[in-house]
Amino acid sequence: MDRVLVRLIAATSFLALLLFPALSEPKHGIAMQGEPALPPDYQHFDYVNPDAPKGGSINYCVVGSFDNLNPFILKSLRTTARGMIDTVYGNLVFEPLMQRNYDEPFSLYGLLADSADMDPDRKSIEFHLNPNAKWSDGQPVTPEDVLFTYDVFTDKGRPPYSDRMSMVAKLEKTGEHSVKFTFNDKANREIPLIIALTPIIPKHAFDKATFDKTTLKPVIGSGPYTVDKVQPGQHIVFKRNPDYWGKDIPSKRGFDNFDQITIEYFLNANARTEAFKKGICALDDEADPVKRERDIDFPAFRRGEVKEEYFTTGIPPVVNGFLFNTRLPKFADPAVRRALGMLYDFEWANKNLFGGKFDRTMSYWQNSELSALGHPADDREKALLAPYPGRVPPDVMDGTWRPPVTDGSGQDRKVLKAAFDLLKAAGYHVQGGKMLDPQGNPFSFEILTSSQDEERLAAVYQRTLEKIGIDVGIRTLDGDQIQSRKQRYDFEVLIGSSGFNNSLSPGSEQVGRWGSVAAKTEGSFNLAGVADPAVDAAINAMLNARTKEDYVAAVRVLDRLLISGNYMVPMQYNTQQWIAYWNYLEHPQKTPIFGYQLPTWWRKPN
Repeated sequence: MDRVLVRLIAATSFLALLLFPALSEPKHGIAMQGEPALPPDYQHFDYVNPDAPKGGSINYCVVGSFDNLNPFILKSLRTTARGMIDTVYGNLVFEPLMQRNYDEPFSLYGLLADSADMDPDRKSIEFHLNPNAKWSDGQPVTPEDVLFTYDVFTDKGRPPYSDRMSMVAKLEKTGEHSVKFTFNDKANREIPLIIALTPIIPKHAFDKATFDKTTLKPVIGSGPYTVDKVQPGQHIVFKRNPDYWGKDIPSKRGFDNFDQITIEYFLNANARTEAFKKGICALDDEADPVKRERDIDFPAFRRGEVKEEYFTTGIPPVVNGFLFNTRLPKFADPAVRRALGMLYDFEWANKNLFGGKFDRTMSYWQNSELSALGHPADDREKALLAPYPGRVPPDVMDGTWRPPVTDGSGQDRKVLKAAFDLLKAAGYHVQGGKMLDPQGNPFSFEILTSSQDEERLAAVYQRTLEKIGIDVGIRTLDGDQIQSRKQRYDFEVLIGSSGFNNSLSPGSEQVGRWGSVAAKTEGSFNLAGVADPAVDAAINAMLNARTKEDYVAAVRVLDRLLISGNYMVPMQYNTQQWIAYWNYLEHPQKTPIFGYQLPTWWRKPN
């Protein structure tokens, strides 16, 4: 062949590649970091029993109440019936485009969308809907449903659903079964996965004009169950849909094994425990080791009709503690919050309340490579923090920081003195046995609690604070009252209900928890009111990291900033999940890194 012709063909081919780049192939799964672990021909997740028998019923029991079946509106944050969308009991009614595999940090596989085509730079993602996907009334799931979902969530939904379109430049139907999201400059590298995890609702079954009103009318979804019976505030019954479209797809095989799921509501934890002993509730997941050891000793357990079991997880423990509303002037000074943080006597509480079975929570990503504990800041972290000098103390920077350790007597004067000295340096002083602020006003605050267990922990904190003249009140409210106060940021200190579940793949949820914009948004999860440009920068770096090293560095910086900001007084944790259950239940042998998964359990055949 003539050399000139060869060169012409080569040049033409190169030009074609520039003008018409090769299209990426739609994939069965997507991951936040790297590639999904499971191959395209996977048959099921590794932590399920694909042959689990179907049938029977189960009763779950929760504390609280409900008056609504729409989980996507602002009024629903605590009053929606459990199970509509639920990380514990499963998404029984509403489903997202893709399903999370709980044995990977953050990987998603086909559900309503059987595949996705994600741009390598994550500037766009196109979802290809499963042609067999149907709503519970038999109508097909369409691209129009996806477009409607984002339209109504943006105008009438609650955070975080209402915020997601702000990062979308274009949302369009691209085929009979496909829809494409193109992102703007506000988007980060996680947003395609967040879009994939957003539940989809049917356009034909919802009225946009009334979407933000609560409802007790059973709603239509695409999930494995339909709402069968509703008794507001008492119980909700879900019935397995025999025509569920997704029962044989790989990401749902081994799930949804009960014909009927009932969620019973109780006014308090003690009533729930007694109901479990009577067989009304199928299981109990009491977190207090002393209480569960006492309560498990009942006749059915001694006869072997009830089992107890421990499950080991691979994720950071839940962070619970006393959370300050830093919007209030009394909690605006980090030095004051640091002093208050020193005064929770974990050693006394662990010995006297928990039988020494807990560990102290010190990091938001404890027991993982994402934690700042034991890891000196590397050059990547120092570069991220360089524009914000002084935000992180030296001991937090070098990974050696630890909260003060008392002698467990409840009278450790050295810790009291250290906290007092910090307050004194901030302009506080004691007069007539009362701590006064720099303006001469008594320093006092109120802790909101929602249970007797929380009251008990608040009383431990109260007793120590009163030793240096800080007057602390404790007020117990029911779940609805607590939620209303949280939505309006009408509180001084919260306990328990301010807990944070963290994972090995933190992402956009951190914007809602700690971001400056969320601090000013009603109903957000930034309860502490954190509004720090350094925190915003760390979250932004985390969400846009392209390598694992950059990602880990960004999360560690965020951890260091949260520790240094003293927005919360972390309490204690236990690394194992405990659960007691009646012996008619069985579960898969393997436990994924996120712990046991109730949607994979089944009832023994009679």
